[in-house]
Amino acid sequence: MNPLRLEYWAQILNCMAAKSKPLSPEWIEVLVDCPGAQGLYTYRIPPALAVTPGDILSVPFNSQQLGAIAVRYLTQPDLNLDLIKPVEAVISTGFFSSSYWQLLDRIAEYYQTPLMQVIRTALPPGLLARSQRRIRLKPAPSPPATLLSASAQSLLAHLHQSTTGDYTWQYLQRQQRGAHRALQELLRHGWVESYLAPPQTAQPQKRQVVTLTAKPADESLSQRQQEILTGLQRQGGELWLSDALQLLQTTSATLKRLAAKGYLSLEAREVLRVGSHSTAAADQPKTLTAAQTQALAQLNQLEQYVTALLHGVTGSGKTEVYLQAIAPRLNCRQSALVLVPEIGLTSQLTDRFRSRFGERVCLYHSGLSDGERYDTWRQMLSGEPQVVIGTRSAIFVPLSNLGLIVLDEEHDSSFKQDQPAPCYHTRTVARWRAQQANCPLVLGSATPALETWVEVQSSRDSQGQRDEAAQTVYLSLPSRIHNRPHPPIQIIDMRQELQAGNRSIFSRSLEEAIAALPATGGQGILFIHRRGHSSFVSCRSCGYVMECPNCDVSLSYHQPHDQAEPYLRCHYCNHYQSHPSRCPECASPYLKNFGSGTQRVVSEIAKQFPTLRCLRFDSDTTRRKGSHRALLTRFAQGEADLLVGTQMLTKGIDLPQVTLVGIVAADGLLYMPDYWASERAFQMMTQVAGRAGRGERAGQVIVQTYTPEHPAVQAVQQQDYAAFTEAELQDRQALGYPPYGRLILLRVTSPDPIAVKQAAEDFASKLEAIAAASDCDILGPAPAPILRVARRYRWQILLKLPLSALISDLSCLRQHCPDRVSLTIDVDPLNLS
Repeated sequence: MNPLRLEYWAQILNCMAAKSKPLSPEWIEVLVDCPGAQGLYTYRIPPALAVTPGDILSVPFNSQQLGAIAVRYLTQPDLNLDLIKPVEAVISTGFFSSSYWQLLDRIAEYYQTPLMQVIRTALPPGLLARSQRRIRLKPAPSPPATLLSASAQSLLAHLHQSTTGDYTWQYLQRQQRGAHRALQELLRHGWVESYLAPPQTAQPQKRQVVTLTAKPADESLSQRQQEILTGLQRQGGELWLSDALQLLQTTSATLKRLAAKGYLSLEAREVLRVGSHSTAAADQPKTLTAAQTQALAQLNQLEQYVTALLHGVTGSGKTEVYLQAIAPRLNCRQSALVLVPEIGLTSQLTDRFRSRFGERVCLYHSGLSDGERYDTWRQMLSGEPQVVIGTRSAIFVPLSNLGLIVLDEEHDSSFKQDQPAPCYHTRTVARWRAQQANCPLVLGSATPALETWVEVQSSRDSQGQRDEAAQTVYLSLPSRIHNRPHPPIQIIDMRQELQAGNRSIFSRSLEEAIAALPATGGQGILFIHRRGHSSFVSCRSCGYVMECPNCDVSLSYHQPHDQAEPYLRCHYCNHYQSHPSRCPECASPYLKNFGSGTQRVVSEIAKQFPTLRCLRFDSDTTRRKGSHRALLTRFAQGEADLLVGTQMLTKGIDLPQVTLVGIVAADGLLYMPDYWASERAFQMMTQVAGRAGRGERAGQVIVQTYTPEHPAVQAVQQQDYAAFTEAELQDRQALGYPPYGRLILLRVTSPDPIAVKQAAEDFASKLEAIAAASDCDILGPAPAPILRVARRYRWQILLKLPLSALISDLSCLRQHCPDRVSLTIDVDPLNLS
């Protein structure tokens, strides 16, 4: 063949080979560690530098060199290429796995939220700021030091002065001008290396511990001081100071006076900041029932991604199944993630898990301090097998080698975030994470969400057997431990109570049951869905209602106890004001509070049953750190006869001594302005009813309502989950609501009532083309049920879609947002108000 022709084909083949080679990425988007920095920033990757998403980088930012997290590659930046600065160095490789960023990307895409907002939600505050970039000498440098510049030799001399050959980068910058160029030269020639280290605090964290040193036998002690010492003795003679203040109901000054008299000691003790200070005793696996054994055997066979619904009635021992399913995975050096809906549940669950697994259990939720969250996060990066217990934010923790994810009380609405964006549902993200880790996901509940129930049931064939091709498993625990009976549920028609002349908030049956508690030695739980004393305050002369100046809602009446000064508070914006003596409208003194809340129930208990001891368990009494644990501990140790609370009481609390549950006002749950109000009411009433009779003594449940004929109330009395779901699903299917359709809620807010209305109308007109292409119904725009909250006016648009429809371009509406108008896109909303 002609040599020229050979050369021509050789050139063609070389070009084809060059095109077939994967091109190295040239640009990377990073999250810069700088207060006030918005969004992701683009940097060029130098040819000699290997950068992978998840690495910690050093980048130039304005006039500084800052730490940054590599988030994702960029194929073609939307910037002038000459303005893009290069990455300076890789400080730490593989700080995050690449799959972690894929998860965050998926969340951003599905929930139509900027990736930056997802990152802010996922990462603990100050993650990079709390870490230190350090420089250390390498053992075999090249070339000889004499060939280095004077500034590089000077920096090298500083490092040699350290006994470890290691200094923080901040320290070296302070020691020498031009340290940046000197460091680049040393890195280039292999004299030093840069790495990221956790902060070495000068002082370890310490907590005050209170220790009993003498028995309360001195007659000079007051009765209250003797009670404090006796209480401390009952607690084993030692408590953390924060726990002692809550459990003993005392002050630091009182404890210091007792310490001065020699009855106790106060000393600082070092602790690791991992979000829990449980002292629970060691525990051994319990003997399982036949149903538990079968469920555990099926779980232990699952080695890949499967969603398993553990449908167990209240008191059936779901937690013990979790514990025994996690144990073999820990032995195989796999980690487990256990998610619960409320912070209040984490303490009791953590105690039980720590009793079984010791210090391999850690806690993660938004109620921890920034330092605790940071330390827990870094502990998880170690790769050691561990169990993380947390609320919905814990779904983002960087656990590697995940062997199991558990979503306890999976039906609970607390797993859905309404604001700020992303409005994610923990159950959905947990599925994605389990798929990534290729590990089982266990959804546990006595009253599964209808979406979960339909998904699991649809994967089983007509004979009730599991479809092997489906990725779901149904596990049933149909009876309580030791075959304890379910408590009988009595429905009280409050209309008949009123006709009989009973104007109390308690029916005659509930009054009798409460009065009988001391004689039987049992304890009771009273559930009401509202905190505070009363729902609103109105003038009986002119009808004026006290309203929040910032929101279109009435102010709730609060009075912690009879001797306390009453006040008014808004439960939306937290506005607070004193209770007026006269009507602001007509100056009448006849102001009356209406409706009931936890404070009013406690007040009525004190009036009608003065000898009974009562504790209140709601968000007002559990604001302080550790208060959830303290209140439940006090109640479990018999310091109160009644526990009055809100929905916190419905979520997995195990109190075997409770024999009575009273639902004071069921109607407040039944008529919420949401499509799933009946489902939520059924779940909540069933869950709180399940707190009764979990011990040796039988329990009873009394439900007070003005609508005893409501299907949800009837289903609760009959304890028939299947019958309730069948009727509810028929209504959902007829209306095209989840789980037979999808919803997307657009919330538009602004301090300007005209601007927000106009923006909502503009968005609705832009949505018409999208709706036509995806068989989507547009409901609205319309004012939100509560038009104004925190001085911002609210309008909303609801999109109803078939399950198969996809809408991926709603986020483009944000480009059309006028000034002072904000748009929130809530995919799969639960709260429509």
